[in-house]
Formats: sequence, structure tokens, C-alpha cells
Amino acid sequence: MNNNPLKKIDWLLLPLIGFAVGVGLWHLVSQTVSKDLPSPAKTWAESREYVMKPFEKRGEMDQGILRFTWYSLILVAKGYAIALIIGTPVGFFLGLSKSFTKTFDPIIQILRPVSPLAWLPLGLVLFLGAGKQASELGALFTIAVCAMWPTVLNTAVGVRAIPQDYLNVAKVLKLSRTKTLFKVLIPATLPYMFTGFRLSLGIAWLVIVAAEMLTGRPGVGGFLWQEYNALNYSHIILCILTIGVVGFILDRLMSVVERRFKTA
Repeated sequence: MNNNPLKKIDWLLLPLIGFAVGVGLWHLVSQTVSKDLPSPAKTWAESREYVMKPFEKRGEMDQGILRFTWYSLILVAKGYAIALIIGTPVGFFLGLSKSFTKTFDPIIQILRPVSPLAWLPLGLVLFLGAGKQASELGALFTIAVCAMWPTVLNTAVGVRAIPQDYLNVAKVLKLSRTKTLFKVLIPATLPYMFTGFRLSLGIAWLVIVAAEMLTGRPGVGGFLWQEYNALNYSHIILCILTIGVVGFILDRLMSVVERRFKTA
């Protein structure tokens, strides 16, 4: 039996070592390979006000980093919800109907690889008549379109993977289509659906950065683009780290929700 006390805290110790190595390499590169890259110390010194006063608003594009993050998260939540509302039923139709699959799967496979940078101009054109809301609606359109494909495809795979015995039992019990959906199809497909939901959430968070950069909306992406134009590399690094940390937290939260549903 291994009584090594370090084994009990390796979940914390090992990531800390990894972060320390990463910061050390960052400092080394800033001092050798790229003199223009801000060191960790310089990045903190120039970004400290945005971190220590995370919700302060000094101007539309001069706000605390968590305030910018909040703006981005609100837009992501709206676009992500639209993606799930549309993507989940489409996935079920693809899984249940061969005719539907033959009709629409080629279109899905053509649209799925299209970059967010290509969808956003189309979204802006679609909502050009919305005035000031055009940029937000265009961003929502882009997030929803780009984020829904993992949900569509994983839901379809989950439906196709349902054992035929489950459907036979539903027929024997003479369950209605609604009861079959909620008692058989959805529970059996749930693990696949959550895999799609997690992937869709990650894509939604990635897309928001591009959407804000191109529309100039206040948010992490918009702030990053502004600081890039100002050649403020310390703030660019702050935005990159914020995007990464928030993405990690969102994925962990979705993992917790998934486990709750599986044990329910």
C-alpha cells in the first residue's frame, strides 16, 4: 500500500508544476528569442489595473477584464442556446429518418467546415436592417451556426446507436411517440448529446472572439482587437489567458452537469 502523502495532492501539485514550467519558458522566450514579447512580470505590471479592478468601467473599450468577459459570456449564452434549440431536433431527425439524412446530410457536410470569418459577413448582411442591433444579431447568427454542428452530429449518432430492443419494448408497451421520445430516445441518447453540447460550447466560446474582433463589440475579443491595433502586447496576452481560463471553466461546468444527468 502506497502511503506517499504527495499522492493525495498530486491533483494540485502537478498542475502547479506545469504552470510554473510554462511561465518559466514564457520568461525565457521573452528574454532570448523575442525581445518584443512582454515577460510575465511586465505583463502583470501593465495589466494589473484590469485584473485588480475587474468590473470597473472607464469607457466603452476601457473596462475591467471580468466586465469584458461578462459581455462575451452573455452573447455566447444566447448564441449557444439557439444552437442547441436548432441542433438537437435536427440531430434527432437525422438519426430517425433515412430520407431526412439523404436529403439534408450533404448540405450539413458542406456548411459544417465553413469558418466563422465567412459566416459573420453573411450574418451582418442578413440583419442589415436592424440598425444598431445588426452587429449583435450577426454575432448571434455566427455563433449559432458554427456551434450547432457538433450537437447535430453527435445527437444523430446517439439516436442511431439506440438498441433496437429498446424500440421494440416501446412498441410492445404501445407507448405514444411523445412518451417514446422522452422515455426511450432522449435517455438513451443523452451521453452522445452531452458530448455534442460540450463541443458546441467550446466552439461558441471560440467564435465569440472572432465575432467581437470583426464587429468591434465590447468584450474580450473586442478588447483584444483594440489592443492589437495599439500594439499593446501585454493586454493581448491578458486576453489570451482570460479566454483560455474561461474556456476551461466552461468545459468543467458542463462536465459537472453531464455527471449530474448521468447519475439522476
